[in-house]
Amino acid sequence: MRLSSRLRTLATTACLALPLAAASAEEEKVAVVEDGRRVSTEFTLSFDDGTEPETNVGAEPIVFQQGAHQILPALETALAGMKVSESRKVTLDPGKGYGERDPSLLQEVDVAQIPEGARVAGAQLTAEDAEGNQRLVRVHEVRADKVVVDLNHPLAGKTLHFDVKILKIE
Repeated sequence: MRLSSRLRTLATTACLALPLAAASAEEEKVAVVEDGRRVSTEFTLSFDDGTEPETNVGAEPIVFQQGAHQILPALETALAGMKVSESRKVTLDPGKGYGERDPSLLQEVDVAQIPEGARVAGAQLTAEDAEGNQRLVRVHEVRADKVVVDLNHPLAGKTLHFDVKILKIE
């Protein structure tokens, strides 16, 4: 009788220890970039010619929620599974970035619609449609009475090279 009572005590102790061990293993699980996680990154964007038009290295991190399409979907896919302090180089062709340039998105407008100081090729403006949606436009060409504006995304037609480091995963 005494032996079975001792075995029962050991069995109870072992059962109680299992949930604690499972919780501790769960706590030790390394966080990875996965849907629903808030991810902080630093990155450098470069083009094929080596120019680096944008970086936040040494500045405020870019924070996004994985799976919420707050960044380019192809970049989001490429970052899935990464861990804190991990870095990755990701190249996106135009089809996976901001698309190919669409010549039909070059439109003529009356010169009077463009502020005088922005009547220069390369000037960037914000246009608003009837619903109040804003869109970045670039002055493509200035003529005597017309201005050709480019409604393509500024990065359309470009291959994008990202060098990304994961700083934090929540």
